[in-house]
Amino acid sequence: MTTVLSVRNLEVSIPTHAGPLAAVRGVDLQVAAGETLGIVGESGCGKSVTSMAVMRLLPERISVTADEMRLGETDLTGLGERQMADLRGERMAMIFQEPMTALNPVLTVGRQLTETWLRHRRTPMKEARERAIDLLDRVGIPHPRERMDVYPHQLSGGLRQRVMIAMALLCDPELIIADEPTTALDVTVQAQILDLLAGLQQERGLAMVFISHDIGVVSRIAHRVQVMYGGRTVDGGPVDDLLRHPRHPYTRALLSSVPRRGMRWGRDTLGAIRWSEDTDDTATRETRP
Repeated sequence: MTTVLSVRNLEVSIPTHAGPLAAVRGVDLQVAAGETLGIVGESGCGKSVTSMAVMRLLPERISVTADEMRLGETDLTGLGERQMADLRGERMAMIFQEPMTALNPVLTVGRQLTETWLRHRRTPMKEARERAIDLLDRVGIPHPRERMDVYPHQLSGGLRQRVMIAMALLCDPELIIADEPTTALDVTVQAQILDLLAGLQQERGLAMVFISHDIGVVSRIAHRVQVMYGGRTVDGGPVDDLLRHPRHPYTRALLSSVPRRGMRWGRDTLGAIRWSEDTDDTATRETRP
């Protein structure tokens, strides 16, 4: 399979009053066309910072280095901001966690979609609108032509997330990074969004990086999983192998903290992760569900 994204030894350092904070330490990523890589870990482990570093969306004061960061044959580390802006939306796109803050509240859905298309394609506005309507229809938004003229606050959370997916797919990118796209949604809508993403990824042969704190969600959509803790990758592999044979204590702790069907109060226990500064000393303690 063709490698779409290749990252080696990614380091992200954030300046603080107490000195530099190593937010990401020596992370490697590799995603092929038609493959979904899941990145899972607790809040603050460096998942989103990793994705923002790949998209080159972190503030300039934050230090980002990597031995290699390539999108296909393009070396991302050597590109200027204008060149990166040309790539974002065109060859690589991101679906953000909270669409209400990612979408502009004072612009209509249609205006935001057509702006994205016209930024990368020199076509008449009519063609841009038809392209946007087609994408809204393909991501399952009812009455897509009418929805072009509504504002984000007039849509439900699930529909706003579908708009974000349509925007990301607008220019047929090679790589999609989905940063916890289902976190703010209820369980039913979450399942619909996961099925939609999986179907579109398979249909278009996209490379996708799917980020979540929920190992159950990641296992449903990903082919391979990387587990992050304390800014580092501590475990990983094909999703079935990881679920059956977790190697790192933190991975086992994550799996033990997932509720299981049929659990009963007073009879079954959930694992809780005890925080430790040493990623090799992660432990669990038993708590009642």
